[in-house]
Amino acid sequence: MKKDQLLTRRRALLAGLGALGAAGAAGLLQAGSGGEAGQSAAPAPGPPARRPLKPSAYRLQPLAGQGPPAASGRTRVRREPLLRMSGIGRTMVLTFDDGPDPRYTPDILRTLREYDVRATFFVCGEMAAEHRDLLAEMADDGHVVGNHTWSHPLLTTLSRARIRSEMERTSEIIEKAYGEQPRWFRAPYGAWNRAAFQLGAELGMEPLAWTVDTLDWTEPGTRTIVDRVEGGAGPGVVVLAHDAGGDRSQSVRALRDYLPHLLDAGYHLTVPRRYQV
Repeated sequence: MKKDQLLTRRRALLAGLGALGAAGAAGLLQAGSGGEAGQSAAPAPGPPARRPLKPSAYRLQPLAGQGPPAASGRTRVRREPLLRMSGIGRTMVLTFDDGPDPRYTPDILRTLREYDVRATFFVCGEMAAEHRDLLAEMADDGHVVGNHTWSHPLLTTLSRARIRSEMERTSEIIEKAYGEQPRWFRAPYGAWNRAAFQLGAELGMEPLAWTVDTLDWTEPGTRTIVDRVEGGAGPGVVVLAHDAGGDRSQSVRALRDYLPHLLDAGYHLTVPRRYQV
C-alpha cells in the first residue's frame, strides 16, 4: 500500500488483532516450544544491560521453525516462522519492513553502505512497483529483498486464492526489479496461518519472523529504538524495524546510532541463510 496508508491500516487493525491473539493464536502458537520473542543472549559489553524487549501486543508471537529441507529436495513447509538465525560467532540480522519509501530507504541504504553492512528488506509489492530503482540499489549493495505481500493485508482474514495473489504479485515485482525471486517472506503484522506457510513454500520462500521488535512504528523516540536494539543484541538475533508506513525519521537516526555500537561490540551484521533455525 502507498506511503503512510500502511500505518493507518495498522492502527485500524490493532483492536482486531488483539482479539485474534486471544481467540485464534492458540492454533498457531505452541507454548514452551520456542521461547518468547525478545529473549536473547546477554548484550555485548558497552551499553548497559537492559531487560529483553517483549513481543508487541498487536502481533502474534512468532516461534522458531524446525528442521532442514525434506529429503526430496523440496522446501519443507514450516508450522512456525523462523525466529532467529544460527551461525558462528556474534552474528545478527537487521530487517526493515513495509518499503521501499524514497523518503527514508535511501538514507538507510547510505548508512548501511557507509559501514559495509548487509540487511534484509521485506518489501510490499505496491511500494516496490513504484520504486523499483531502490530494489535495484539493494541488489547492487548485496542486501536481501523479501516478500511482505502486495498491499500489507491481514492474511488470516483472506482466502487462500487472495493470499497467493498477494505473494505472487510481489514476487514477480521483486524478480523484475531486484534480479531474482525472493527466498524469504514475512506476514504483515506477524499474523501467520497454514495457508501462508504452504503458499510461501510453494513459491520457494522461507518464513522469517524476528527476535527483537523495535516498535519504531509507534515513533517512541530515537533513543528508545536504540535502547531496544542494543538491549536485545545477541548471537542469532533478528531485529525488526521499518523503512516505510509512516514517519520513519526516528528509525533512520536510530540506525546511525546503534549500528556502529554493534560493530564496535564485535557483532557481525549479516543476512539470513536458508534452512537455519
